[in-house]
Amino acid sequence: MTPLSSRQAVSASDDSAKGQIRQSNEALILEAAERVFAGAGFGGATMAAIAESSGLPKANLHYYFGSKQELYRAVLARTLQDWLEPTLGIVPEADPRTAIERYIRDKMALSARRPHASKVFANELLHGAPVVKTLLQTELRSLVRTKAAVIDGWIAQGKMAAVDSVHLFFTIWAATQTYADFDVQVCAVLERSGLKAKDHQRATEHVVSLLLRGCGLSA
Repeated sequence: MTPLSSRQAVSASDDSAKGQIRQSNEALILEAAERVFAGAGFGGATMAAIAESSGLPKANLHYYFGSKQELYRAVLARTLQDWLEPTLGIVPEADPRTAIERYIRDKMALSARRPHASKVFANELLHGAPVVKTLLQTELRSLVRTKAAVIDGWIAQGKMAAVDSVHLFFTIWAATQTYADFDVQVCAVLERSGLKAKDHQRATEHVVSLLLRGCGLSA
């Protein structure tokens, strides 16, 4: 292998630094967009408000994402991707209890860490999913069917109770996302101004225990 010249090494270093800056700026913008879209909705949100929330110039938003519509799609795609990534542990050779518990805990952690993302996604669905409907009908449908088949296999092997594998996912999504989407309702009942770490921990243990028992997977 031919060693890099000094000029090539400097160029590679510059490219790496630029890539890191781009990644950092895009993360700041997406996080700010989640907050603004969650509070104002797509119609009420402005690129100026998102720029102010991110602490970056408005020109940066247009440079990285082009338009408000493109940024909104990026927020939704990122949210769905982060929600579905934990399902990677649901594979035939995995232990059912471990895999399902990990998925539930990861979903609860996401609701606690990024409640605005969940609210943006919920609002998109409440309006008929005009932006992500195709994604739901293709990638999401395919993934759920694949993972449901794994669960059906565990059931057939007597490793867990007989449950409706597809509706199990609906139940997990509803139970975990309610702490983000309807946190106002939860806070009102618990007499909180906002959910604290101990509240999320209590909720997580409850949801995990309840769902595992329903699947015949309690300790």
